[in-house]
Amino acid sequence: MLTSQRKQYLMDVLQRDGQIVATKMSAELGVSEDTVRRDLRELAKEGLLQRVHGGALPASPALADFATRHAIATDDKAAIGRAAAALVQPGQVVFVDGGTTCAQLVRALPRRLGATVVTHSPSIAMELMDHPDIDVIMLGGRLFRHSAVGVGAATLEAIARIRADTYFMGVTSVHPESGLSTGDYEEACIKRALCHAAAETIVLASSEKLATASPYRIVGLAEISGMVVPAATGEEVLRPYREMGIALTLAAH
Repeated sequence: MLTSQRKQYLMDVLQRDGQIVATKMSAELGVSEDTVRRDLRELAKEGLLQRVHGGALPASPALADFATRHAIATDDKAAIGRAAAALVQPGQVVFVDGGTTCAQLVRALPRRLGATVVTHSPSIAMELMDHPDIDVIMLGGRLFRHSAVGVGAATLEAIARIRADTYFMGVTSVHPESGLSTGDYEEACIKRALCHAAAETIVLASSEKLATASPYRIVGLAEISGMVVPAATGEEVLRPYREMGIALTLAAH
Protein backbone atom coordinates (compact mmCIF):
# COMPACT_ATOMS: atom_id res chain seq x y z
CA MET A 1 0.00 0.00 0.00
CA LEU A 2 1.32 3.42 -0.98
CA THR A 3 1.87 6.04 1.71
CA SER A 4 -0.94 8.18 0.33
CA GLN A 5 -3.32 5.20 0.37
CA ARG A 6 -2.30 4.34 3.92
CA LYS A 7 -2.93 7.89 5.11
CA GLN A 8 -6.34 7.96 3.44
CA TYR A 9 -7.19 4.68 5.15
CA LEU A 10 -6.19 6.18 8.51
CA MET A 11 -8.42 9.19 7.88
CA ASP A 12 -11.30 6.90 6.89
CA VAL A 13 -10.90 4.97 10.14
CA LEU A 14 -10.79 8.22 12.12
CA GLN A 15 -14.02 9.40 10.52
CA ARG A 16 -15.70 6.03 11.08
CA ASP A 17 -14.52 5.23 14.61
CA GLY A 18 -13.72 8.68 16.04
CA GLN A 19 -10.21 7.59 16.97
CA ILE A 20 -7.11 5.78 15.73
CA VAL A 21 -5.29 3.20 17.85
CA ALA A 22 -1.74 2.85 16.53
CA THR A 23 -1.24 -0.79 17.58
CA LYS A 24 -4.48 -1.85 15.90
CA MET A 25 -3.65 0.03 12.70
CA SER A 26 -0.19 -1.50 12.63
CA ALA A 27 -1.69 -5.00 12.65
CA GLU A 28 -4.40 -4.15 10.10
CA LEU A 29 -2.02 -2.53 7.64
CA GLY A 30 0.86 -4.94 8.14
CA VAL A 31 3.35 -2.16 8.90
CA SER A 32 5.33 -1.19 11.98
CA GLU A 33 3.93 1.07 14.70
CA ASP A 34 6.72 3.51 13.84
CA THR A 35 5.33 3.78 10.31
CA VAL A 36 1.83 4.44 11.63
CA ARG A 37 3.14 7.04 14.07
CA ARG A 38 5.07 8.76 11.27
CA ASP A 39 1.91 8.90 9.17
CA LEU A 40 0.01 10.37 12.13
CA ARG A 41 2.70 12.99 12.69
CA GLU A 42 2.50 14.08 9.07
CA LEU A 43 -1.31 14.18 9.11
CA ALA A 44 -1.20 16.20 12.33
CA LYS A 45 1.12 18.75 10.70
CA GLU A 46 -1.54 19.21 8.03
CA GLY A 47 -4.11 19.89 10.77
CA LEU A 48 -6.13 16.79 9.87
CA LEU A 49 -5.98 15.13 13.29
CA GLN A 50 -4.71 15.54 16.84
CA ARG A 51 -2.14 13.04 18.04
CA VAL A 52 -2.69 11.55 21.50
CA HIS A 53 -0.97 8.82 23.47
CA GLY A 54 -1.39 5.58 21.55
CA GLY A 55 -2.96 7.07 18.44
CA ALA A 56 -5.02 10.05 17.29
CA LEU A 57 -8.35 11.86 17.66
CA PRO A 58 -10.16 14.25 15.28
CA ALA A 59 -8.77 17.78 15.22
CA SER A 60 -11.13 20.66 15.92
CA PRO A 61 -11.95 23.17 13.15
CA ALA A 62 -12.32 25.70 15.98
CA LEU A 63 -8.52 26.04 16.00
CA ALA A 64 -8.90 28.42 13.04
CA ASP A 65 -8.30 32.15 13.40
CA PHE A 66 -10.87 34.43 15.04
CA ALA A 67 -12.30 35.78 11.77
CA THR A 68 -12.73 32.30 10.29
CA ARG A 69 -14.44 30.98 13.42
CA HIS A 70 -17.15 33.62 13.05
CA ALA A 71 -18.41 31.75 9.99
CA ILE A 72 -18.49 28.27 11.61
CA ALA A 73 -21.80 26.88 12.97
CA THR A 74 -23.34 30.33 13.28
CA ASP A 75 -26.90 29.08 13.86
CA ASP A 76 -25.75 26.58 16.50
CA LYS A 77 -23.74 29.24 18.30
CA ALA A 78 -26.67 31.67 18.37
CA ALA A 79 -28.93 28.97 19.82
CA ILE A 80 -26.31 27.99 22.40
CA GLY A 81 -25.89 31.65 23.36
CA ARG A 82 -29.61 32.07 23.97
CA ALA A 83 -29.83 28.89 26.04
CA ALA A 84 -26.76 29.85 28.10
CA ALA A 85 -28.04 33.40 28.69
CA ALA A 86 -31.22 31.93 30.21
CA LEU A 87 -29.05 30.28 32.88
CA VAL A 88 -27.76 33.63 34.23
CA GLN A 89 -29.75 34.75 37.27
CA PRO A 90 -30.18 38.29 38.64
CA GLY A 91 -27.51 39.21 41.16
CA GLN A 92 -25.01 36.61 40.00
CA VAL A 93 -21.33 37.17 39.30
CA VAL A 94 -20.35 35.23 36.19
CA PHE A 95 -17.13 34.71 34.28
CA VAL A 96 -17.70 34.88 30.52
CA ASP A 97 -14.99 33.55 28.24
CA GLY A 98 -13.91 35.08 24.96
CA GLY A 99 -14.80 33.64 21.59
CA THR A 100 -17.64 33.59 19.11
CA THR A 101 -20.07 31.44 21.09
CA CYS A 102 -19.70 33.50 24.27
CA ALA A 103 -20.35 36.62 22.19
CA GLN A 104 -23.74 35.14 21.35
CA LEU A 105 -24.37 34.54 25.06
CA VAL A 106 -23.88 38.18 26.08
CA ARG A 107 -25.91 39.42 23.11
CA ALA A 108 -28.81 37.33 24.38
CA LEU A 109 -28.74 38.67 27.96
CA PRO A 110 -31.75 40.84 28.88
CA ARG A 111 -30.86 44.55 28.75
CA ARG A 112 -32.23 45.16 32.24
CA LEU A 113 -30.62 42.11 33.88
CA GLY A 114 -28.92 43.09 37.13
CA ALA A 115 -25.77 40.97 37.25
CA THR A 116 -21.99 41.22 37.07
CA VAL A 117 -20.01 39.90 34.12
CA VAL A 118 -16.28 39.38 34.59
CA THR A 119 -14.36 38.83 31.38
CA HIS A 120 -10.83 38.86 29.98
CA SER A 121 -12.20 39.60 26.51
CA PRO A 122 -12.42 43.23 25.27
CA SER A 123 -14.93 42.19 22.61
CA ILE A 124 -17.23 40.58 25.20
CA ALA A 125 -17.05 43.73 27.33
CA MET A 126 -17.97 45.91 24.35
CA GLU A 127 -21.00 43.73 23.60
CA LEU A 128 -22.38 44.78 27.00
CA MET A 129 -22.13 48.52 26.47
CA ASP A 130 -25.91 48.79 25.99
CA HIS A 131 -26.78 46.72 29.07
CA PRO A 132 -27.01 49.48 31.72
CA ASP A 133 -27.74 47.17 34.66
CA ILE A 134 -24.90 44.74 34.05
CA ASP A 135 -21.66 45.65 35.81
CA VAL A 136 -18.69 44.69 33.66
CA ILE A 137 -15.33 43.90 35.22
CA MET A 138 -12.44 43.54 32.79
CA LEU A 139 -9.45 41.41 33.67
CA GLY A 140 -6.10 42.73 32.50
CA GLY A 141 -3.25 41.00 30.75
CA ARG A 142 -1.47 40.65 27.42
CA LEU A 143 -3.80 40.49 24.40
CA PHE A 144 -3.82 37.08 22.75
CA ARG A 145 -5.00 38.11 19.30
CA HIS A 146 -6.05 34.66 18.09
CA SER A 147 -8.93 34.63 20.58
CA ALA A 148 -9.09 38.35 21.44
CA VAL A 149 -8.57 37.68 25.16
CA GLY A 150 -6.12 38.65 27.88
CA VAL A 151 -3.54 36.10 29.03
CA GLY A 152 -0.50 36.02 31.27
CA ALA A 153 0.46 36.67 34.88
CA ALA A 154 -1.65 39.82 35.28
CA THR A 155 -4.77 37.97 34.14
CA LEU A 156 -4.11 35.09 36.54
CA GLU A 157 -3.56 37.51 39.43
CA ALA A 158 -6.87 39.27 38.72
CA ILE A 159 -8.77 35.97 38.49
CA ALA A 160 -7.44 34.92 41.89
CA ARG A 161 -9.20 37.90 43.52
CA ILE A 162 -12.71 36.94 42.34
CA ARG A 163 -15.11 34.15 43.24
CA ALA A 164 -17.81 33.75 40.61
CA ASP A 165 -21.07 31.83 40.68
CA THR A 166 -20.64 30.41 37.17
CA TYR A 167 -17.97 30.30 34.49
CA PHE A 168 -19.24 30.04 30.93
CA MET A 169 -16.32 28.41 29.16
CA GLY A 170 -15.63 28.37 25.46
CA VAL A 171 -13.35 25.64 24.16
CA THR A 172 -12.03 24.34 20.87
CA SER A 173 -12.43 20.68 21.83
CA VAL A 174 -14.51 18.45 24.10
CA HIS A 175 -13.83 14.72 24.34
CA PRO A 176 -15.18 12.13 26.81
CA GLU A 177 -11.70 10.75 27.50
CA SER A 178 -9.35 13.66 26.76
CA GLY A 179 -11.53 16.28 28.46
CA LEU A 180 -11.49 19.95 27.51
CA SER A 181 -8.67 21.36 25.43
CA THR A 182 -7.65 24.36 23.37
CA GLY A 183 -4.96 25.43 20.93
CA ASP A 184 -2.76 27.68 23.08
CA TYR A 185 -0.87 26.86 26.27
CA GLU A 186 -1.39 30.23 28.01
CA GLU A 187 -5.05 30.35 27.08
CA ALA A 188 -5.50 26.88 28.59
CA CYS A 189 -3.92 28.14 31.84
CA ILE A 190 -6.36 31.07 31.99
CA LYS A 191 -9.38 28.86 31.34
CA ARG A 192 -8.24 26.45 34.04
CA ALA A 193 -7.87 29.31 36.55
CA LEU A 194 -11.34 30.64 35.70
CA CYS A 195 -12.79 27.16 36.17
CA HIS A 196 -11.20 26.79 39.60
CA ALA A 197 -12.37 30.28 40.67
CA ALA A 198 -16.06 29.60 39.93
CA ALA A 199 -18.59 27.57 41.88
CA GLU A 200 -19.60 25.82 38.66
CA THR A 201 -18.41 25.68 35.08
CA ILE A 202 -20.71 25.36 32.09
CA VAL A 203 -19.12 24.60 28.73
CA LEU A 204 -20.55 26.05 25.51
CA ALA A 205 -19.85 23.59 22.70
CA SER A 206 -21.12 23.79 19.14
CA SER A 207 -21.24 20.51 17.24
CA GLU A 208 -17.87 20.80 15.46
CA LYS A 209 -16.08 20.84 18.84
CA LEU A 210 -17.56 17.62 20.23
CA ALA A 211 -15.48 14.41 20.16
CA THR A 212 -12.34 16.29 19.09
CA ALA A 213 -9.02 17.11 20.74
CA SER A 214 -6.62 20.09 20.74
CA PRO A 215 -3.00 20.29 21.91
CA TYR A 216 -3.41 21.86 25.38
CA ARG A 217 -5.60 20.32 28.05
CA ILE A 218 -7.65 22.60 30.29
CA VAL A 219 -9.40 20.28 32.77
CA GLY A 220 -11.08 16.91 32.80
CA LEU A 221 -14.83 16.61 32.46
CA ALA A 222 -15.13 15.77 36.17
CA GLU A 223 -14.44 19.45 36.91
CA ILE A 224 -17.41 20.86 35.02
CA SER A 225 -21.09 20.94 35.96
CA GLY A 226 -22.82 21.23 32.61
CA MET A 227 -22.65 21.70 28.86
CA VAL A 228 -24.82 23.63 26.43
CA VAL A 229 -24.92 21.85 23.06
CA PRO A 230 -27.06 21.97 19.91
CA ALA A 231 -30.40 20.18 20.26
CA ALA A 232 -29.72 18.26 17.04
CA THR A 233 -26.63 16.54 18.50
CA GLY A 234 -26.95 12.77 18.19
CA GLU A 235 -27.66 10.77 21.35
CA GLU A 236 -24.68 8.51 20.65
CA VAL A 237 -22.43 11.57 20.90
CA LEU A 238 -24.08 12.82 24.09
CA ARG A 239 -24.36 9.49 25.91
CA PRO A 240 -20.81 9.49 27.40
CA TYR A 241 -21.41 12.94 28.91
CA ARG A 242 -24.77 11.92 30.37
CA GLU A 243 -23.15 8.85 31.93
CA MET A 244 -20.60 11.12 33.64
CA GLY A 245 -23.43 13.04 35.30
CA ILE A 246 -22.89 16.23 33.31
CA ALA A 247 -26.07 18.31 33.00
CA LEU A 248 -26.81 18.86 29.31
CA THR A 249 -28.78 21.85 28.09
CA LEU A 250 -30.02 21.29 24.53
CA ALA A 251 -30.15 24.51 22.53
CA ALA A 252 -32.85 24.61 19.87
CA HIS A 253 -32.76 27.04 16.94
